Amino acid sequence: MKKKIKYTDEPMGKVKVVSDFLPSPGDLVLKDETVKVTIALSKASVEFFKNEAKKHNTQYQKMIRRLLDEYTARHP
Repeated sequence: MKKKIKYTDEPMGKVKVVSDFLPSPGDLVLKDETVKVTIALSKASVEFFKNEAKKHNTQYQKMIRRLLDEYTARHP
């Protein structure tokens, strides 16, 4: 890994501009205001989110909350 990279001034070929898709640093720091609720979900739904959360090393409640947030953002 100590091998130095040698840069040259050559054409790069076809370049594709990618739009900025990352959240701003401010969006990463602030937490959304939350409200605690009690909800009964089907066992199958909860198991699905638990399994997916485990795969992605996150919390299943957070995944459900993000899903609801995305839905409400698209259906004002």
